[in-house]
Amino acid sequence: MPLNIGLVYDLRSEYLAAGFAPELVAEFDSDETIDSLAAAISSAGHRVDRIGNARSLCARLVAGDSWDLVFNIAEGLSGRCRESQVPALLELFSVPYTFSDPLVLAATLDKAVAKRLLQSAGVATPRFAVVADSSALDTVNLAYPLFAKPLAEGSGKGVSRDSIADSPDALASLCQRLLDTFHESVLVEEYLPGREFTVAVLGNASTARILGVMEVSISDEAGGAVYSYESKEKCEQLVSYSTPEPGALTSAVETLALDAYRVLECRDAARLDIRCDRQGRPSFMEVNPLPGLHPTHSDLPMIATAAGVSYNELIAEIINNACERQGIRP
Repeated sequence: MPLNIGLVYDLRSEYLAAGFAPELVAEFDSDETIDSLAAAISSAGHRVDRIGNARSLCARLVAGDSWDLVFNIAEGLSGRCRESQVPALLELFSVPYTFSDPLVLAATLDKAVAKRLLQSAGVATPRFAVVADSSALDTVNLAYPLFAKPLAEGSGKGVSRDSIADSPDALASLCQRLLDTFHESVLVEEYLPGREFTVAVLGNASTARILGVMEVSISDEAGGAVYSYESKEKCEQLVSYSTPEPGALTSAVETLALDAYRVLECRDAARLDIRCDRQGRPSFMEVNPLPGLHPTHSDLPMIATAAGVSYNELIAEIINNACERQGIRP
């Protein structure tokens, strides 16, 4: 029988209309994404209830509303635990939902926490330091060049062609700019100059599987080396995507991504970013356990399309993974 599925999301147009700067709401979803997602859920035979953001969800829960399942893609507005707000509310009211739980979402949004967890499990990731203020720069003992980005942001926020520092002075200037703009700590890690991949994983625990791998190549116009906020926003003009040839490197990338997915205990689906060092060895960069779901602009659906999986099939599998995990029988 069809499920009554609530859809929880942050709509970018609403925040822009409220006066927020475009980069600050870069992780939020477009009207087109929500329309496409609602249509895909309906195509799977389910009813869709567009709830909106976390505050709207609060009002509905307090009013006594409930759903068979909530499809959650709400990123939240502020704080390093913002992605955990919606699933925490849903757990409080015993409402099942898609994707990872509050602990995983908080641990992976804080990139340093995620890297520490993976290091403890022996998963390769670049050496790093966390800069909470300018005085912490003296404690950075890493090999240049270094790459710096906000500790708990996504969608390339704070990342530009100037994100690579070749000297302590350049690093100090870069970190201060990020501290002043985002008012949060900065992750500094040893820069990996090799090929970059993004990997889609579907499923849960031992049944999780690789959906596909996509190589990301940045044009010289966009800086050539950094998958930045600008290049992600203008990916059709500045980025080329391709499916790497099967072989030892692709296999190593897949193994690394699946290991990281399982160590971090991601659920239902996620997308992981992998980059190679000078010797061509892949390392974990970060994971997005609430991956973008625009049918043609977001990486996960693009990987699915390249793997022969339609957008509707992708959304149906995410729902089915969540249902199976929670014992829900559609």
